[in-house]
This record gives sequence, structure tokens and C-alpha cells, in this order.
Amino acid sequence: MNVAAFLHRSALLWPERPALARGARTVATYRDFARRTAILARHLRERLGLAPGDRAAIVMTNCPEYMIAKYALWQAGLCAVPANAKLHRKEFQFILENSGAKALFVDAAMESVLAGIEREVPDLKHVISVSSADWPGLLQGEPLPMAEAAPDDPAWLFYTSGTTGRPKGATLTHRNLVSMTMNYFADVDAIAPADCIIHSAPMSHGSGIYGIPHVARGACQVTPDSGHFDPAETVDLVNRLPGATFFFAPTMVVRLLQSPALGRLDLANLKTIVYGGGPMYVEDLVKGLERLGPKFVQIYGQGESPMTITGLSREQHLEKDHPRYLERLGSAGVARTDVEVKVFDAEDRELPPGEIGEIVCRGDVVMKGYWNNPEATAKALKGGWLHTGDMGSFDEDGFLTLKDRSKDMIISGGSNIYPREIEEVLLKHPAVLECSVIGRPHPDWGEEVLAYVVARPGTKLDEKSLDRLCLDNIARFKRPKGYRFVDALPKNNYGKVLKTELREWAKKEPA
Repeated sequence: MNVAAFLHRSALLWPERPALARGARTVATYRDFARRTAILARHLRERLGLAPGDRAAIVMTNCPEYMIAKYALWQAGLCAVPANAKLHRKEFQFILENSGAKALFVDAAMESVLAGIEREVPDLKHVISVSSADWPGLLQGEPLPMAEAAPDDPAWLFYTSGTTGRPKGATLTHRNLVSMTMNYFADVDAIAPADCIIHSAPMSHGSGIYGIPHVARGACQVTPDSGHFDPAETVDLVNRLPGATFFFAPTMVVRLLQSPALGRLDLANLKTIVYGGGPMYVEDLVKGLERLGPKFVQIYGQGESPMTITGLSREQHLEKDHPRYLERLGSAGVARTDVEVKVFDAEDRELPPGEIGEIVCRGDVVMKGYWNNPEATAKALKGGWLHTGDMGSFDEDGFLTLKDRSKDMIISGGSNIYPREIEEVLLKHPAVLECSVIGRPHPDWGEEVLAYVVARPGTKLDEKSLDRLCLDNIARFKRPKGYRFVDALPKNNYGKVLKTELREWAKKEPA
């Protein structure tokens, strides 16, 4: 089943319902949305010469055109490659090259960032700006019938950073996205055509994934005028749009709770806040429940199992009489309806409740594999189970608690940051002998990046030169927020840097 079929069904059932909105202004009904995507799909296939199975990237800030581009790709039988608009040009270049993307959609905000990139990526033949004078012409003409899609055909390449410093493309098929959608209905929330999802978080990630079940139920896809999350703008939008749902990183929840604008929020219009992508501290969650009421649903997932491993339902957030209520609020919930979840030891043997091991899962929602990376695929899907790299344990009632991230991933503002990627950049500096990057707690962002650096004998290092190096090679949000110049890094007998000890060093610093 082609995931674009969800759009066509909604266009038949609710043709006049608002489908796309910029702020509170409707820019397309479901009839308009379906027709525009089908016309654009014809141009992609016939005018640009793209063939079923080809990849096309989307690098845009949140906007209604994002949805049109994505569904046009599926309508044409192509595979979408959405990329976080906050990445560095070199990171975009790698994703375009690795995916073999033949076309790239950009908006006005990204045109200058990616200007001329088609000359640097051999397979990239077309750059389509949704802000150009040519864009309206791509929405005029005859619609293209929806392409056939086999369940295991790639639909979305989700690039997620890895410990090697190179991002890997998790290949999400039409089956994966349909399974995720059905699971949303089973475990997360019911959706009515009068509802909306407000895309304050990036549409290249979780918010865009959760746009799919909302399209399937004829709900409106709303992008803020700013294109990003702003607490005051969020409150104003909710006050004008009943049935509002968000996907928020925990840090976004905290920022909303701390905003002076919260006092004017119309709680009757706020339907659901789905949160995930990082740790939610129990104290913050309790405050959220007190101030916003029964609006919260937690999900734990990965790009490799999109938004779907475990979850804590709305009802479970409200079971205050349970003797382990606060403990459960601090958990990642229970296994989702159509996913098996277990905890394995180092030999891939299942562990009993209470014992900590690696979290693994399997089901129709789990990725097909990593794009053009059979070695990483074999490792991640060993024995038919997705090995998440996250450590955790179940309790006797099936609630999963995350204990640690075995790959030392840093989560800042809901974005995943892998230390080795930053370390490899810092080691490019001729005066850097050794370095190690960790995350330290931050009250607003969850964690921030801290780098410990050892200088080569006889050289001098300064923060400005390291900052410039990082900004030339990686996205700004990954840049260390602090550097500590030390004589040596703590290591074990095998020469491995002890990041646990570095974290202890960071804790001892003055607040």
C-alpha cells in the first residue's frame, strides 16, 4: 500500500476540510492538497525524468509546501529524504551523495545555504525551490495517478547520526509508515477531521512522521508563521485552532511551561502533547499535568523504529493512586501494541525484569535496514531484532525504564548529537592531541555539549579557533558550548577514555 493512499481517502471523504494552514490561515483543502500533489508528481516523473524508486531530498523549514513535496514524491513512487534544516552544508552534501538523491526541494531560507550544491553532488540533477517563480507552474497541469508501491519499497530515508561520525539512512518502507500510523491510532490518540497538528518541531523528524496519521484522518496540518517553536506563537495558535496536537521534545514542554504566555492558553483547544526524543524529568512532567491537565502521551522510539517502541498513555499519566505512580512517570511506558520489546544481555539472551541490558524490538514498524550499509544493517538487526543501543530494564508490570545510552549520545533540545562526530572535527585542528566530548545537564535544553581537549606539546589552543573549526564542519547546534583544556584525559588500563569520569569532573564545576 502506497502511504499516499491516506491522502486520497481523506480527499474523498472530506474534500472541503482544511488540509494545510500557515498559521491560522488555510491555504489548501483536502481536495486542493491531493490535486496539487498529483500534479507535481506528474512533473517529477515526466518533466524531470525521475523514475519509481529514485530518491529526492527535502531540505526546508516547516511550511505547507513541505507536505506537498513529500506527498508528491510518494504519489510518483519516489522515496523522500527529509533532512534537518539545521545541518551544515557538508552534512547535507553527505546525505545527498549517500542517498543518491536526484532532486532536492528547498525553500527561501535554504536556497542560499545550498546554492550550487548540485555541482558538488554528481547524482543531483534538479534543485526545486518552492519560493521561486517556477513553483506555481509545477502545481498546474494534469494529475498523475498514484503509483503502485510494494510494502517493502522505500518511502522515507531517515538519516540518523551514528557513533562512527557518519549518518546512516534508516530505510523506512511503506509498510513501516502504515504500521506506525495504525499504531498511533491504537496507542497514542484518536483523531477527528476537525482536529489539527501544529508542526512546531521539525517536519523532517517526529512531527513530520506524526503528520501521516493526521492526514489519514483528515486533520489539518498547521505550520507556524515563524516555521519553528515559539511559546507565545504556540499559545496564540492553540487559542485559534481547536483540537490542537503537538509532537514536542521534552525541552519544548519545559519552555512552554516557563513562558509568560501560558497564562492566556485556552486549555479547551489543546488536545494532546505527545512528547519524546529525550528524557522528561518527573518534576517537569508533574508541573505539566498540574498546569495543562490530562494532555500528555509519551512515546519512546528511534528513527529505525519510527516513534514506536514503548509508550506511556494519557490514562497512565493520570493513575495517581498507583503505589509506583511517580516511578511510572519516570519510565518510558509499556511495549506498543504491534511491537515486541525485550531487554537482552551481551549474548542476546533475554533478561528478566529488574536486570539492565540493551533494549531490542521487532515488528512491522522496524526499518528495512540502513541504506547501502549492509554491515551496519546486520549489526543493528542481528537475529531479527533491532538493537537500539539504549540500555534499560523492565519492571514486573512491563514498564520500561531507560537507564543509559550505551553509545554516549547527547540529546540537546530534542536533537541527537553523537560525541564522536564532534571529536573527529576537533581532531582536525593541528594543535589538538586528544579530545573527548560529553553531555552535561542544561536546565532549558536537557543537555549541552562539553569538550575536554588536550593540546599537543609546545602549542597553544583557544576556544575561538575550535569554534571556527566546528562551524565550518558541523551544524551550529552540535558545537560545544564549553571547552576544558586539560593535561590528560582519564583512561582505563586499555587506553579507553573514561567518559563517566569526565561527567564527574563536569559535576564538580561551579553551577
